[in-house]
Amino acid sequence: MMSNTILLEAKSVSKAFAGVQALKEVSFDLVEGEVHALIGENGAGKSTLIKIMTGAVKADSGALFVSGRHVPHNDPAIARSLGIAAIYQQPTLFPDLTVSENISLALETRSCWRRVNWKARYARAKELLGRIGASIDPDRVVATLSMPEQQLVEIAKAIGAEAKILIMDEPTASLTDREVRNLFGVIALLRTHGVGIVYISHRLEEISSVADRVTVLRDGEAIATKRKEEIDRLQLISLMAGRELASVFPKRDVAIGDVALELRNIGNRTRTLHDISIVVRSGEILGLAGLVGAGRTELAETIFGLTPADSGEIRLRGVRVRISSPSHAIQLGLGYVPEDRRQHGVLLNMPVTVNTSLASLKAVSRRGLIDAVEERKLADRYILQLSIKTPSVYADLQALSGGNQQKVALARWLAINPSVLILDEPTQGVDVGSKAEIHRLMVDLAERGVAIIMISSELPEILGMSDRIAVMHTGTIAGVLSKAEATQHQILSLALGHSSLGEAARI
Repeated sequence: MMSNTILLEAKSVSKAFAGVQALKEVSFDLVEGEVHALIGENGAGKSTLIKIMTGAVKADSGALFVSGRHVPHNDPAIARSLGIAAIYQQPTLFPDLTVSENISLALETRSCWRRVNWKARYARAKELLGRIGASIDPDRVVATLSMPEQQLVEIAKAIGAEAKILIMDEPTASLTDREVRNLFGVIALLRTHGVGIVYISHRLEEISSVADRVTVLRDGEAIATKRKEEIDRLQLISLMAGRELASVFPKRDVAIGDVALELRNIGNRTRTLHDISIVVRSGEILGLAGLVGAGRTELAETIFGLTPADSGEIRLRGVRVRISSPSHAIQLGLGYVPEDRRQHGVLLNMPVTVNTSLASLKAVSRRGLIDAVEERKLADRYILQLSIKTPSVYADLQALSGGNQQKVALARWLAINPSVLILDEPTQGVDVGSKAEIHRLMVDLAERGVAIIMISSELPEILGMSDRIAVMHTGTIAGVLSKAEATQHQILSLALGHSSLGEAARI
């Protein structure tokens, strides 16, 4: 099992993206035959650290050692040659190829100008799958495999590549309890062969079952490394959430009005949502918290009609409605600023005018044609109201900073005068000044009676800006907290599936 041989060591690794410090002097090591868990809130730096290990990202400073050997220059090919392999929450297999073809593509390095030995490929895949107890036919097309079966194929690939360092990023996020137990059995088998495993998970209850040591990252720093018997769940939650809430959120008390939006037992099988019941009132900011994969964005898209609900009721201002599409949602007075603004929220190669008017074309059209004067007036109004910094009203959005792009995305939905506004990670990737301006705008909208659902992975933002907080876990609402009773510990506890901190403390 475990030895004292260090397989992987990161020393004082730092990395910044566009001035944002993702990692700061982080040190981490992995011992032969060990499972070393890496945990932290969303944005703590876990993904950046493993990308540096796999060579997908280059560190700004610090050093990486594999089996005691310094790796001054790392890239994915070098990482693979050093025996480093990664298995992600979403397997990276070719869905239209067979299992044996996927495995062989990862392992074969000879020239393409050769005859394929199909029998050898099949036998090799069968042998590798057999090593981990997977009874999967190598001739099966990957698209027909379940998620756990695809993960087993990824593990077989790693074994075939003779990986000694295996990184598992949220491997149980989509597995049943039985499938999780099977995966843990495979991990135990890998450990007996000296494989070291970096295990990333938000499910703290798994740590006691699978990990030998735990390292907690917070705000890009390694806060603590402990053996599992030295720490319990409550202490882990405390270490993950540790920062104090800074008084930088301009939240003012606003008069709360009648119910604007009510969800009654909403379900959506395609988005794995079930039994969701919440209300949000005019003038209220309802924070929606939860970990990656909890279903927050899926719920927003369901409300907005991108993937309509297939059970339950949605009521707007007391009237039952079925929201069948985004255009229908807009007609009903709903706005939605998505999480990935560059992909879904704005058109980067189009000007500010077009981006501002997209959701309210009727207001700037005459006889089916865009009225350029009215479109410019609309854009000018929101440039002034939101203090959008742009060289011109006709400048393409890609010329603006991230914070100003986010303001334009907001302007589009303000132009429809929404009664309900859904904001998915509204301040993600923007600077502190822009963040404060967006927060002030949210409070201004609440004062005008807009009901706001704010999805955020930043607990200080959730606590600082919300009147109430709904916490999601595995596709449903785990609990709703008032502003007075909410704490970072309570939110994290609910997000991790614990009904109380007393339950969270038991390991």
